[in-house]
Amino acid sequence: MHSIGNVALLDLRKVAFLCSRKFPQEAAEKAYRWADAQRLAGTCVISGYHSPIEKEVLCRLLQGNQPIIIALAQGLNRLDPEWERHLESGRLLVISRYAQSVSHPCESKCYQRNKMMIDLADTVVIAHASPGGSLERLCSDCAGKVMVL
Repeated sequence: MHSIGNVALLDLRKVAFLCSRKFPQEAAEKAYRWADAQRLAGTCVISGYHSPIEKEVLCRLLQGNQPIIIALAQGLNRLDPEWERHLESGRLLVISRYAQSVSHPCESKCYQRNKMMIDLADTVVIAHASPGGSLERLCSDCAGKVMVL
């Protein structure tokens, strides 16, 4: 695994957050309330922050000061400049299974990234899993860890 940031965050209790790219509006509203509560509680959240809901959850989490782990489905060569100050403060870790030469995520890389996050997390929170989608299949394999919002 490749990383940039505070690797000690991997030793913390972690909650993985995932959501399918297509989702009902009520899933978004629940996810945003959940993210705000995690920020206030100081929970370490790991996610790919790739789907629209996941991106908004990251925006909400970055407003706090709790630890955050971002798992990419590509190499670590294109990091958001906004993350720099969070990396420097030690509250952010960016991880990837992929070499820097991997420049774009694809469905199989996203599935592998999500599996890695679930394996690393103590608890998994799903805002929405599209019926028949890869996230639903992945979650069925680890039912004991998964909580649906």
